[in-house]
Amino acid sequence: MTDRLKGKVALITGGTNGIGKAAVYGLIKEGAQVIFTGNNTVAGDEIAADTGAHFIQHAVQDVDGWSDVKQAVRDHAGRLDITFSNAGTNTGDSDIESVEVEAWKNLLDVNLTGMMLAIKASIELMKENPDQSGGSIILNSSINGILALAGDVTYSTTKGALRLLAKSTAVHLAKTKTGIRCNTIHPGVIETPLIQGAISGAPDPEAARSMLEGIAPMGRLGGMDEIVALLIYLASDDARFVTGSEIVIDGGSTAGLPGV
Repeated sequence: MTDRLKGKVALITGGTNGIGKAAVYGLIKEGAQVIFTGNNTVAGDEIAADTGAHFIQHAVQDVDGWSDVKQAVRDHAGRLDITFSNAGTNTGDSDIESVEVEAWKNLLDVNLTGMMLAIKASIELMKENPDQSGGSIILNSSINGILALAGDVTYSTTKGALRLLAKSTAVHLAKTKTGIRCNTIHPGVIETPLIQGAISGAPDPEAARSMLEGIAPMGRLGGMDEIVALLIYLASDDARFVTGSEIVIDGGSTAGLPGV
């Protein structure tokens, strides 16, 4: 532990699995006090018991529920310095000809409206900080916010929209002298439990892994620890001049033409 985030309070959405769960552990290791949300109360309670983080059961698209989240942050920590808005889904998505309207609306609610609500709540809390207004808001987008997936039209659309949501937010917050920064991160194929499950459940797991590893010119999957390391940087004072940026962490996947 290097205590890069000592004295800071972090809010993480979608913190009960995958990158969000890794972020809970990683930010605590760096000295942050962590409050995290998610739908899975069993997993949330287990993580809270293991780490000392504070868990709040909440779905990011639940507009009214954000009042409870904000009050819990006030009561539990009295300030907010970092938000990692991570919750997202691609459940029910398809190509533009096949996607159902209800699936489209659900993904927009979670992936885009949920992010907007997290930003608004975070700004309100960060402006209340007792010493001075300030903080770092980090949105988890994807390389599919840069390069679209034909079979996931809604997911690609929402992840692309997050880029400009963050940029508009960043410019507003800078011009209004809030001291709050906002950035997006764009992970490539990361070895999360979801990806591990897809590999192990494939007819030929070795071929599935090879295919996924081949997406990045570096020839491997990214690690969740590498995503967390980027989060720690953006959350820290080392990144105090970084705002409105889209930071790609994909092993070179979006840097060139595939196969060339």
